[in-house]
Formats: sequence, structure tokens, C-alpha cells
Amino acid sequence: MGTHVSISGPEAADRLEIRELVDAYAHCADRRDAKGQMSLFTKDTHFVVFMDARSEKPSVELNRREDLAPVFDELNKYEATTHFMGQSTVVLDGDRATGETYCIAHHVSASEGKRTLFIASLRYYDVFAKVEGKWLFAERKLMVDWTDTRPINV
Repeated sequence: MGTHVSISGPEAADRLEIRELVDAYAHCADRRDAKGQMSLFTKDTHFVVFMDARSEKPSVELNRREDLAPVFDELNKYEATTHFMGQSTVVLDGDRATGETYCIAHHVSASEGKRTLFIASLRYYDVFAKVEGKWLFAERKLMVDWTDTRPINV
């Protein structure tokens, strides 16, 4: 078990703001708010998706905030999504920080009168930057550890 250490008020505020940033990403995804989701990133962000976490080659790699729109719009193909954000770690270093966050993402789709649930176990490796007093994603690596697809019985 880890040791509890005291942190300063400013460090606590930074940690809270970073956690709220992580949660805002999931909230925007589940509300299909691509513009809101994009606003959480620096202009020169680096966004990388590994659909297989064991792969050395990413499935998607983008280097500008504007390029994120089609990736986030891809969620519109689902009837509903729910992203459960789990444990996260953050290491602060002035106006930069790094972190890792776990997520279980649920995606509901419907086709030919049948509904399907696609579940993905995700890890996000992040680099955060404080820009004009606000924490943003400077880099986000999305790693898919495993997936499962099953029918939904209504």
C-alpha cells in the first residue's frame, strides 16, 4: 500500500482540474459533443489510437486539434455510449503533467432490429499542458486492451 503524503493547495487544484479534464472527455464522448471534446486538446495535440495495445503500430495518429473531428464523430454510429472512467495516476511537473487512466467503454448499436453491446477495456496515457491557466491534453494515447461484443436481449 502507498504512503499518504500531504500536498499543497495549488497541487490539489491542479490534480482536480486534470481529473475534471479526463471526465469531461468521457462526458463529451457520451453526449456526442465533438466540438467540446476537441476543445480539451492543445492546438498541436498528438492523439494516437492503438486498437490492439500489443501492437507497435498505431491504428490512428493525428497531430492537430482540427484533425480530431472525424475520430470523435465516429461515435455517432452508436445508439448510446457510456464511458466509466476508473483509477488514474498523475505526475505533476510545473505546467506539464503525465498520467494514466483506465476506462471501460460501452457502445450500443442497432441493426436489422437487433441491438449489440460492444465493450472495450481502455487505458489512456496522457501528457497534459497548462495553457493560459487551463489544463489540456497535449498528447493522448488510447490503448485498447480487450473487447467483447454481445447481443442485448430486450
